[in-house]
Amino acid sequence: MQTRWIILAFLLGVGALSAGVWRYGYRQALGQLEQRAEADLALASDRLTTQLQLFQQLVVMTAGRPELAAREAPGLAALLRRLADKSGALDLLYVDAGGHVVAAAQPGLIGPELRQAPYFRRALQGALGRGHGVVGALQRRAYFVAAPVFGADQQVRGALIVAVDLAEIERSWRGSLPPVFFTDAAGRVFISNRSDLLFWQRRPGQIGLTPPEGAAPRFSTRQEGSHELWRLDWGQYLPARALHLAQGLPRVGLLGEILIDITPARRLAGLQAAAVAAICLAFGALLFLATERRRTLAVANRELEARVADRTRALSDANLRLRSEVRERQEAEAALKQAQDDLVQAGKLSALGQMSAGISHELSQPLMAIRQFADNGAAFLARGRPDRAGENLDRIADLAQRMDRIIKNLRAFARNEREASDKVDLVKVLTQAVELTETRLKEAGVRLDWTAPAAPIHVWGGEVRLAQVFVNLINNAVDAMVGSPQKRISITLAEDGPRLIVRLQDSGPGIADPEKIFEPFYTTKEIAGEEGMGLGLSISYGLVQSFGGNIRGANAARGGAVFTVELDRWQEERAA
Repeated sequence: MQTRWIILAFLLGVGALSAGVWRYGYRQALGQLEQRAEADLALASDRLTTQLQLFQQLVVMTAGRPELAAREAPGLAALLRRLADKSGALDLLYVDAGGHVVAAAQPGLIGPELRQAPYFRRALQGALGRGHGVVGALQRRAYFVAAPVFGADQQVRGALIVAVDLAEIERSWRGSLPPVFFTDAAGRVFISNRSDLLFWQRRPGQIGLTPPEGAAPRFSTRQEGSHELWRLDWGQYLPARALHLAQGLPRVGLLGEILIDITPARRLAGLQAAAVAAICLAFGALLFLATERRRTLAVANRELEARVADRTRALSDANLRLRSEVRERQEAEAALKQAQDDLVQAGKLSALGQMSAGISHELSQPLMAIRQFADNGAAFLARGRPDRAGENLDRIADLAQRMDRIIKNLRAFARNEREASDKVDLVKVLTQAVELTETRLKEAGVRLDWTAPAAPIHVWGGEVRLAQVFVNLINNAVDAMVGSPQKRISITLAEDGPRLIVRLQDSGPGIADPEKIFEPFYTTKEIAGEEGMGLGLSISYGLVQSFGGNIRGANAARGGAVFTVELDRWQEERAA
């Protein structure tokens, strides 16, 4: 029961707070709408005043022309027609002091009733007269400006009157603003951008407007702070709820009024109130749930404490088992790493085994030549020809240097490299791989196209492991071209991209399944009657990946296979 009263009090508080937020937000939004309405009304008033003053300036400047004082009716009528056409005036006419029309741009449009017009009588008194009315058979609304015409004796001889078609002025700004209307001193709507309001009347003491015919539609008004709000039912082009503002235009003798739809203000205030209510309700719901959960947790805590002791013993046993499993996994990872290193070394030794026959031949030839040059040198010394003996010794030195280079390459290739990746000369590595496989290429009748760049190119990797990759690729290419009529391997080096790219292409039959060539134990070749183990490319793939590079294999467009090795450039910043 107590919980229900708390919830009810909370909901009442949320309702009161939401109502306060709605009222505050509503008044704030009305203030913003009022600023906008003042700006729009000032814009419409300035636009109307400016357009009417243009005709006022026209009639003032034209009233001083000599043609009016001469009263030459034919020439004067032509002048008034030209001025009316250029200015867009409804009519322009010259009336003498007796009220007779001397000349007009449109004769007969305005009748003798202007004799009693206040603006005409004011012009006869030497002042500028203004007024408005309905003229012609079509009942066209017009605004009149009358300027006095003085004779040579400075006496008023008549008046020049311009009639401005208000419908033409309204056409330029109709619909571009909220509802705006201008009422005269009698309270009649004479100008508006909503044609439905024309000729509506405000009677003395009345706030709203009444149509010229028929019953008055529904209307009410109230004050919201300093804002005057109208509620009306005046047609589909006028808002049902509006903010009303008025501004006097003494220069044209009218009162400007504007109606701004307040629906956006009500909607904005409603959204603000709904947001506050939603936040409060969400907070209350969370608080209620937290309270209920706290009570539930208190009950569950007692049960949980009873299980903690049992679970503690179980966790201790599980912890011991986990430590044992972690130790076993660490030992397994160490064994796996050792196996991987042994597998890489086995791959190198396997490659050396394939090249052993060629290497023996490469070493036996220099040894036989050294023995022959030594015998020749001894014979030349016995004959007393030391110069020829020296030539044989130079040849012996060259052969010894060649054997030393071969042995160094083999020693470097065979050693088990365990150091981290470092700065490696890619040109040197490729040259070593070519020299190590040179004998096998000659025996297999394979032509190798490789031109080493003059300057070193440094990449990120390991010298021995990188050499093994290219030796494996060259040996695989030789194996693939067994039985091919043309045996050719080309090695190219591209430096124009963000990474260094080495492409090795052969003229063999290509790759049967490019998606599987880097899988362990996948092989399609048979060498010397024994099938390959299928580990060479898998080892090469792992080595290149360890350098942060990439290796791909595909079939070339003109036949054969092409392997692409991408390596990162050596950068001092990365090394640091």
